[in-house]
Amino acid sequence: MHRRRWVVERTLAWLTAHRRLARDYETQPATSEAMICWAAIAGMLGRLTRGGPATRQQRRTLNTPD
Repeated sequence: MHRRRWVVERTLAWLTAHRRLARDYETQPATSEAMICWAAIAGMLGRLTRGGPATRQQRRTLNTPD
């Protein structure tokens, strides 16, 4: 999987983790936009207060007994 694809998929997963963004029930596009901004800000604040940047774990290889 490409690194940029991982970033996009994680970003969408973080946004849809907010219950109100899982389905679009809003009638005004501005309300939906505000909720997306709110979710993005909440995610950024979480990363800032955690300290380190989000990193992708490397794949592990299985060691088979010889």
